[in-house]
Amino acid sequence: MKTMIATAVVAAALAAAGGASAADFQPKAAGTWLVDVRATTVAPDESGAILTAAGVDTGLDVKIDNDTIPSLGISYFVTDKIAVELILGTSKHTVSATTLPAATPVHDTWVLPPVLSVQYHPLPAARFSPYVGAGVNYMIFYKGKDRNGFTVDLDNGFGYSLQAGADIALTGPWSLNVDVKKVFFDTSASINGGTLKSDVTIDPLVVSVGVGRKF
Repeated sequence: MKTMIATAVVAAALAAAGGASAADFQPKAAGTWLVDVRATTVAPDESGAILTAAGVDTGLDVKIDNDTIPSLGISYFVTDKIAVELILGTSKHTVSATTLPAATPVHDTWVLPPVLSVQYHPLPAARFSPYVGAGVNYMIFYKGKDRNGFTVDLDNGFGYSLQAGADIALTGPWSLNVDVKKVFFDTSASINGGTLKSDVTIDPLVVSVGVGRKF
């Protein structure tokens, strides 16, 4: 993920440096649709002790790995400065039970976490146009595959998110997009039919870089 962030920062700097010589661009304005195609890294900041059904700590904790995926962002500008964005993408993660330094994979799952955000764009007509946003998401776990003799059930549910990013004009309707979201989400895991359990905080950092087009 650090490599992806560095790439995004370098790309943003190059785009901004070349902005003055870019062809005329289309500023953001009320009624504009903006579609971003991105490469996105989903990096959970997980925590969760694994307990027995009686609540006794087993000494095991939950670990969830990262994934990098293609994603799509669709924004509509209600006013020049206020937009509503929906992001779509699905990632695959391995859930492990861990006692440092060992980790035992117990479950693979796909996650569909659509996020609906309201954004504020203070400089909609600028070539470098930053924004901030806040939103809600619904985390859906599907196509789960149990591993190493364990069975794991994860609860779907709602979370919320904070967001910051920028669009950097390239030419005409095209722009470079750099976006960072912090999603806050908790779930409950039932392991081996409830013999073990865990309340898991996932809270992924979602870092994206991509290309956008206004319509």
